[in-house]
Amino acid sequence: MLIWTITLVAVCICIALILNLWRLIQGPSVSDRILALDTMYINTIALILLYGMYTGSALYFEAALLIAMLGFVSTAALSKYLLRGDIIE
Repeated sequence: MLIWTITLVAVCICIALILNLWRLIQGPSVSDRILALDTMYINTIALILLYGMYTGSALYFEAALLIAMLGFVSTAALSKYLLRGDIIE
């Protein structure tokens, strides 16, 4: 039963990733594209965590943590660049 649930949730997250990719490509503004990229990071983390639960390995949880940190830093850097035009002052 748990395997079917993980598979169903993974399919739903993959659909969300496809919709985020569509928003990333066709976003009307740069801020919409940045938010779509940030949401893609979150969905990727969810997929990695689901795969870690499916395999029973704790290694995937550490990989998800690394991707979460990179996603936060890249979103903050892109937002700062969008607001000020320079990342390092």
